[in-house]
Amino acid sequence: MKERMTKIGTDLKQFWSSRTKRQKTTYIGSAVVIIALAAVLTYFLSRTEYAALYSDVSRAEIGRIKEELDVLGVPSQIAPGGTSILVPKNRVDDLLVTLAAEGYPNTGKIDYSFFSQNAGFGTTDNEFNMIKLASMQTELANLIKGVEGVKDANVMLTLPTQSVFLNESVQNASAAIMLNTEPGHQFTEAQIKALYNLVSKSIPNLSTEDISIMNQYSEYFDLQPESTGTVVVDQMELKKTLERDLQRKVQTMLGTMVGQDKVVVSVTTDIDFKQEKRQEDLVERVDEDLDSLAISVQRITESFTGNGVIAGGVPEGEDPSDNRTSYVEGDTANGDYERLEETINNEVNRIHKDIVESPYKIRDIGIQVMVEPPNVNDLSSLTPEVEDDITSILETIVRTSIDKSYVPQDVTDEYWDSKIAISTQVFNGKMANVPQSTSPAIPWWVYAIGAVLIIVIVFLLIAYFRNKKQERAMEDELIMEEQREALQVEDINKEQETESSLRKKQLEKMAKDKPEEFAKLLRTWIAED
Repeated sequence: MKERMTKIGTDLKQFWSSRTKRQKTTYIGSAVVIIALAAVLTYFLSRTEYAALYSDVSRAEIGRIKEELDVLGVPSQIAPGGTSILVPKNRVDDLLVTLAAEGYPNTGKIDYSFFSQNAGFGTTDNEFNMIKLASMQTELANLIKGVEGVKDANVMLTLPTQSVFLNESVQNASAAIMLNTEPGHQFTEAQIKALYNLVSKSIPNLSTEDISIMNQYSEYFDLQPESTGTVVVDQMELKKTLERDLQRKVQTMLGTMVGQDKVVVSVTTDIDFKQEKRQEDLVERVDEDLDSLAISVQRITESFTGNGVIAGGVPEGEDPSDNRTSYVEGDTANGDYERLEETINNEVNRIHKDIVESPYKIRDIGIQVMVEPPNVNDLSSLTPEVEDDITSILETIVRTSIDKSYVPQDVTDEYWDSKIAISTQVFNGKMANVPQSTSPAIPWWVYAIGAVLIIVIVFLLIAYFRNKKQERAMEDELIMEEQREALQVEDINKEQETESSLRKKQLEKMAKDKPEEFAKLLRTWIAED
């Protein structure tokens, strides 16, 4: 065994001494890299990853949970601040169930479970009312914690005492709520309304006017009236939706023309939210070419022929000498008289319309477009033909979007040009048109380490095969030298031999000692002939 180890050591020394300086450096560097990678992988793959088991819990409760975990033999860490405890990530779900069965975390607050655990005949009315009030406050606080953005909640209720007399008016309850909200979280109107309704429906005789809600920053959350807040919010949402839809259409169309990352579109609108309701009573003919439909017709015809008293004389009550006196004279009583009267009642179309106009109309619209030229070093590379096409597209969108009642009668091209602004600029930053992709499940450094290992393995394989090739070449050289030495056989009789006899002896010896080499030599001569 000792001789074998000595031989292995000797072979290693001989192998190392026969290597060049570059090969030695390569071997040492590869070994160092492999050891370093192995150490890194061992560190990251064998280390314990901790996750929060409970957060934002009182320090006393954290201490009790820590003791329970020590009894269970689970390693744990206390986070800075003393309000959170960390355990191995792969055991979080298991420990949550185990500790919940043991009653952790126990905040010490009274809830409805207190009645089932501590009910007794010796409880007085005052004690019962106090426990009931504390339970209502705890349960209501737990409900509020379920709202997004609320970390913790404290509720103070004031319940009026019920009178034994029926004629006395029932007093209203009141509620004061302190919220511990997440930093930077902004509650929407819907969330605030939900908080007020949640508290109001949980307590009898509690209206929203008797509820006060504030956070740890002394910010009050007031309930907005229905008549103003909802209408304004709806109008603003409708305005944003219209502008966003127009912007997407223009962005898609122009992006197809010049490139999605070479155009930026902004759309602004002026919307009239006035809703008009009117009645129209219209009358029109039944048929334009006819006299419509006659409902009733009355015709009166009178005629007279004969003699009568001659008309003349002075009007009664007038002075004959007055120049203003008028009278009629006649010299004959013969005459004809005829009178024709016709009355026709025609039927017409009577139209009654109750019209409710659209709740919104676009009074004005403005489209601003920034285009990056194909050659960022030459702003004039965007040809006028492309600009004219963009202008025509935007004018068409503006013409079809603005309500016709707000367009002047004598509209000109300058009017439509004033609604459009096109700017050619070089973009310093690109807008992201697609959402950011989520990070892969496997960390990036694992792929990097894998790639480095593959490169090292390939490099080592190349060096190994190169060394094997060199060793084979050296062995071939040694064999050739041995063959040369074997062929040079001295004659023991010291006789002078010719070149042909010497070659014959060498061939005979080669055929006897190394028949394979001799066969190869023969095949070579035959092939040459």
